[in-house]
Amino acid sequence: MRSFLYVVYGVILLLSCNSKKTMSLRDFSTVEIHTIFEDSLLSIRAIELLNDKSLTFAANGGVFGLYNPKTGLWQTSVQKQDSLRPHFRAVAHTGEDFFMLSIASPALLFKTGDEGKMELVYKETTDGVFYDAMTFWNDLEGLAIGDSVDGCLSVIITRDGGNTWMKTPCRDLPEGLAHEGAFAASNTNIAIVGNQTWVATTAGRVYHSSDKGKTWVVYDTPIVKEKDTEGIYAIDFYDDLNGFAIGGDYTNPDAHAANKIRTTDGGKTWHLAAKDQIPGYRSCVQYVPGSAGKELVAVGFKGIDYSSDSGTSWKHLSDASFYTIRFLNDSTAYAGGRGRISMLTFKE
Repeated sequence: MRSFLYVVYGVILLLSCNSKKTMSLRDFSTVEIHTIFEDSLLSIRAIELLNDKSLTFAANGGVFGLYNPKTGLWQTSVQKQDSLRPHFRAVAHTGEDFFMLSIASPALLFKTGDEGKMELVYKETTDGVFYDAMTFWNDLEGLAIGDSVDGCLSVIITRDGGNTWMKTPCRDLPEGLAHEGAFAASNTNIAIVGNQTWVATTAGRVYHSSDKGKTWVVYDTPIVKEKDTEGIYAIDFYDDLNGFAIGGDYTNPDAHAANKIRTTDGGKTWHLAAKDQIPGYRSCVQYVPGSAGKELVAVGFKGIDYSSDSGTSWKHLSDASFYTIRFLNDSTAYAGGRGRISMLTFKE
């Protein structure tokens, strides 16, 4: 009997060790960069992976494009509105359509049309209008957010697949702070998990809605925010509790005293992460898929950084300049920057 128990104990120990080995996380140490699109005239801050793994982007000069990874070919076009060539920094998609939204006034929101051309579905010419980011909860419901107008953040919402958009009145939003808005740096000012939504602002605050934008509350954070160029530039949530946000000051990009924050209670409270540690200013942060909320990658014009411990410490992987990143899987991503889009492959 005793020998039998020893055998059972040995099997349990072996299984336990194997389980721990399986659950152990990687620790990336390098990143390979392969450029798949180049145009020196473009500033590419809005990229989006479609459901079939195709990649889209929209940029300045009205330029937008679609990449087919199976053929390695691009299709690009230029969107004009009268004599304007809009500057796009926000894109999104549903199962049926692709959307792109311009900055400044007039704000122009286009969607895929029935005849294969982009069609205008929303226009706003209010003084001070400036939209920064856009995403969808599902194939019918989505939102875009922009700088404050008339005392509150600009929020437009669709409930019919993007055919029509309505602006949320200030009475249904928390009171905005003076000059509060969002940074149109990477189209990552909005994070969504299920019906939960978080919006990060230049004032270092996080707006939260638990019901797909019907009601909102707002929470303060300890991120640096004294200057107009400081605040939260990007936010991401791994699940409905664990989130991370990054920012800083793009005019002082090496400063890193209080530019990274983390929450474990769904955004109600935020705490500084990696205080006085790298990285400094970054314009985008994303969780690595399938990493149990442990792995993060941040990008900016000063380089690419990686964390394997939920943002407690960081490793600088490359000086390569990018504005935004989206993961294709747990080790491959696309990144957009000045004049290029690249595929990034992360390795241990």
